Order: sequence, then C-alpha cells, then structure tokens
Amino acid sequence: MDTIFIKEADQKRTWYVIDAAGKPLGRVAAKAAATVRGKNKATYAPHQNMGDYVVIINADKVAVTGGKEKKKMYYKHTGFVGHLKHYNFETLIGRHPEKPLQLAIKGMLPHNRLGRALLSNVKVYAGTEHPHAAQNPQPLEV
Repeated sequence: MDTIFIKEADQKRTWYVIDAAGKPLGRVAAKAAATVRGKNKATYAPHQNMGDYVVIINADKVAVTGGKEKKKMYYKHTGFVGHLKHYNFETLIGRHPEKPLQLAIKGMLPHNRLGRALLSNVKVYAGTEHPHAAQNPQPLEV
C-alpha cells in the first residue's frame, strides 16, 4: 500500500470556534486536538499537518470537577538547581487564563515538530472577543 500525500494546495482548511464556558477542560481539549490534527476528515494522514484551525473563547470559564481547582498541579522548571515551580489550577487560571487549556491541548498532540506546528493552529482567548472574525469561524460543539 502506498503512502498518500495531500498537497498543500489541495487541502481545504476551515476555521472553527469553541465556546469553553462551563464545559469540561478535557473534553474541550480533546475536541480541539482531534480537529487540529484533521481526524474529522476523510483524508486524515498522521504524518501531515492537514487539520483545521480552532479558536477557543471563554477559556477563563472552563470547568473542572472533583475539587481539581486546588488539587490539579502544573509544574515548570527554571533551569536552576532547586527552582522547580508549581501552581495549582486556580492560581494558574487567575494569572494566565489561557494556559491550562493550551497545556492540555499540547499534551494531546504529538511530541515532535509536527505537534509544535499543529499547536500554532490553536488560538485560545480568555474572553469572548477574538481577532479572527474575518475568517468566519464555524461553531463547533463539544
């Protein structure tokens, strides 16, 4: 069986908008990751960037259950010895409202240069306003 390669000119990419207000963090991230990868298309190929663009609004109102506001931890290391920083969900969403959703989507994408390219097709915004109205994004239900 031959490997199928779709040319960049033959790909039709559409823009979608997801309203994350009151929706579970993992469900929004899973739907966005699958759409960005192109798994909703019949021409899906795991080795190509052929997915659509996803705009996520109201990222600051995303829901987590089971007391994860205080229990879910995010870690980062500064590079210096003993400088491991940790934040819970509540603190991180207070400082950077888009960050928990970006990190969840990043973890669901491939961990290579394709994944980094796919992550650039996801736009996350804390409020309802976004600068991508000219692309006429279609609503995507979670």
